[in-house]
Amino acid sequence: MELRTLEYFVAVAEEESFTRAAARCRVAQPAISQQIRALEHELGEPLFERTSRSVRLSRGGDVLLPFARQALAATAAAVAEFAARSGVLSGSLRIGTVDGVERTDLPAILGEFHRQHANVTVELIGGTSAELLARIGHGALEAAVVALPTMPLPGTLEMLTMLEDEIVAVVPAADDRAKLARLPLTDLAGPTTITYARDSGLRTLLEESFAACDGDEAFRPGCETNDVALQVALVKAGIGTALSAQTDPSLHDEKVAIIPLQPSVRYTKAMVWRTQPAPAAPLRALLAIAGHRTV
Repeated sequence: MELRTLEYFVAVAEEESFTRAAARCRVAQPAISQQIRALEHELGEPLFERTSRSVRLSRGGDVLLPFARQALAATAAAVAEFAARSGVLSGSLRIGTVDGVERTDLPAILGEFHRQHANVTVELIGGTSAELLARIGHGALEAAVVALPTMPLPGTLEMLTMLEDEIVAVVPAADDRAKLARLPLTDLAGPTTITYARDSGLRTLLEESFAACDGDEAFRPGCETNDVALQVALVKAGIGTALSAQTDPSLHDEKVAIIPLQPSVRYTKAMVWRTQPAPAAPLRALLAIAGHRTV
């Protein structure tokens, strides 16, 4: 069993496609297919369930995946560690990012990291907070910047705050409510509400905050999109009131007004990583820069 074969296996598992996996690994698709068939023959059972439209892990593939990830991570960590001992940090970092990460310290941190460690390759992988936290948990990512869930993180994860933010109401500037000091969250439950889609961590936060208010209605917004610029455009079109992240630059529009909510709906975006196994040299270097900037 070769590391390259395990790399191909993990790529197919994560991409759910031999074609996308080949592009990710920069090899021809037949080469990946051949290696996977050889691995299946070696292990004695199929690793994927293949149809004309999809590729999914079999039960055997589910068993192999965490071992493959651990083997690849351990190898990469060993290479990076010995490169660091020689005084030249190298290797790679896979960092998950949610929407709005550009408003955190992450871009500046990565800029400084690149200046100090140009030989380290950084790959940024987008996703929702729940998806990225799961990928950190099973080792597919070294770290991620996510919107923290309301429940405490598992003890195996550590975090560093990147941004403190809150959800606000966005109304047309000419709206009579624009002069209000606060707008009750319970007034924003129905079809004239515009906010994030169900796959967003901020939508979950809003639903939990609304439920805590003991409102008479369920939280059922009329328009759902994670694109805040579109949320603002819909407000200006007279469709309703948006519930959006206060720090999003799309809210800097003279045609809309921003009103704090009652009660406040605050959230934190943080860099999260696993403590076990211990972070490899590239991640330790990134965390050193991040810690210095956010103290």
